[in-house]
Amino acid sequence: MSKLSSLCVYCGSRNGDSPVFAEAARTLGRACAENGTKLVYGGGALGLMGETAGAARDAGGEVFGVIPGFLVELEGVLEGVDHEVVDTMHTRKMMMFEQADAFCTLPGGIGTLEEVIELLSWARLELHRKPIVILDIEGFWTPLVDLIDHVIERGFAAEELRQDIIVVNRAEDVLPAIEERLFGNVV
Repeated sequence: MSKLSSLCVYCGSRNGDSPVFAEAARTLGRACAENGTKLVYGGGALGLMGETAGAARDAGGEVFGVIPGFLVELEGVLEGVDHEVVDTMHTRKMMMFEQADAFCTLPGGIGTLEEVIELLSWARLELHRKPIVILDIEGFWTPLVDLIDHVIERGFAAEELRQDIIVVNRAEDVLPAIEERLFGNVV
């Protein structure tokens, strides 16, 4: 039975307006550690990024953060995890992409939105076939999923765009959904 070796998590450097977001981030971080899946993330110590990575670290998991130098002072660096400090956001995103076998988007701001849209664009351009999960906690990403459906319905994207994303509502479902897509098995 195969298992996912690395997961890149995109999420906010804030916790948002619901404690459910942080709890889901911690649940996903612990699940990665328990599954032996390396967590790749944006390197900051704040918000859902810090919650996810801290939970993975505290559960004995492997964590790799990538952060641009200019964000180190703003977001801090989570202690006790491996980090790479890079020059630009572009370098950060490419390194995170290269380190990951799959992606999960938790709630976040404009940067998180930009990251998942870029992944979807790359998938449509056939630059990758890595699974992309949207963790739609409390319906946070429902407007995005609706927009994707709208773009398809209006003829600006192929139906395959919708098939490029896996939408789940619980953190516990992220790894099983990815492994089902990749290997046809469940964690």
